[in-house]
Amino acid sequence: MAHLTQKEFERAITLVADEMGLQRLRDRFVRLNALVTRRKVASAQLLADQLYMLSAGLRRQVPATLAFFEVWNRRLNEKLGEEGEKNLEKLAEAINACLGERDTIIAEKAAELDTALTEYEGALSAAVGAETARLDMLLKAVPAVAEKLRARPLASPDAESAPAPAQEPAVPAEADAAKPET
Repeated sequence: MAHLTQKEFERAITLVADEMGLQRLRDRFVRLNALVTRRKVASAQLLADQLYMLSAGLRRQVPATLAFFEVWNRRLNEKLGEEGEKNLEKLAEAINACLGERDTIIAEKAAELDTALTEYEGALSAAVGAETARLDMLLKAVPAVAEKLRARPLASPDAESAPAPAQEPAVPAEADAAKPET
């Protein structure tokens, strides 16, 4: 399994904090024994730094690691639903079929892998947003696939962060016809 970089981990914590609220997220980590202090945190970055150090970048099986995965997976499962999870499992099988011994990419199936990754990321992005989808894929990916993912641009911008298209006010057809031509 690949590991998130510190910046990626910080972004994951920020995304969850934006959704849940920073102090509620910290309280959740306290309840899951990931943190021992009830002091408020000033920012998502500080919380991420603390959790990253406690979990050694999610490499150690400690309460901080388990708590992060609990919070992250619960959030995704709520958005995906049971049907979405089943769909993603089928798409993941196509990705795994392109991997050989020791989780290396089978050279003859590199194009199939790219297609499968695009399909998986697209399906996940539709439910949770592009940035969250990419981070989740990195959390679950083997190192060779994670390297491939990091080299690719995001599937599409998050709907939440994309600016709304400017719309011109609707003009009724009658009003348009009543205008004199010049």
